[in-house]
Amino acid sequence: MEFKLFLFLPIGMQVTVSYQKSLVIQTLRYHFISRREIKLMIILVNVFTTLAAVLFYFKKVTPLAFFISFFLWVILMLAFWKWLPSAIYKRTPTFKETFLVSLEENHLFLESEKGSKTWAWREFSEMIETPHFFHLYFNPRSFFLLPKDAFGDSEAIHEARAFLKSKIATR
Repeated sequence: MEFKLFLFLPIGMQVTVSYQKSLVIQTLRYHFISRREIKLMIILVNVFTTLAAVLFYFKKVTPLAFFISFFLWVILMLAFWKWLPSAIYKRTPTFKETFLVSLEENHLFLESEKGSKTWAWREFSEMIETPHFFHLYFNPRSFFLLPKDAFGDSEAIHEARAFLKSKIATR
């Protein structure tokens, strides 16, 4: 799908938004891996697997113990790298729609064929910028992805970045 600039207004910005599956999956991976609790879990599993490998090398544990720790590591990596982002993409109808997003002085307005939704800027707790998206967080687990490509050129992306930073706290 192609992102395109819809219209710029002096008061706010309006863009037509649609999502590319590969970019959304990549961004969801970033979201999961950046969460503190998931980082901690990955570190602990890596330490556990490394310890099991060292103990296996010195013949202090059986091959089964090493295999189980390695299997746990593989399952964890697959879950956060492949399964979870794919499952969320499939379950979220927003990623399959095209809609109009208006960035206004007091709110963000979303409109599609199925309806509309308005959020006041105070409803967003923080904004994170990644290579392809602005992540507009409501809370640590709920967010709206705004594709940068929807804004067109780098100047429009810069204007959108400045506008969003003025309305939402950044990490």
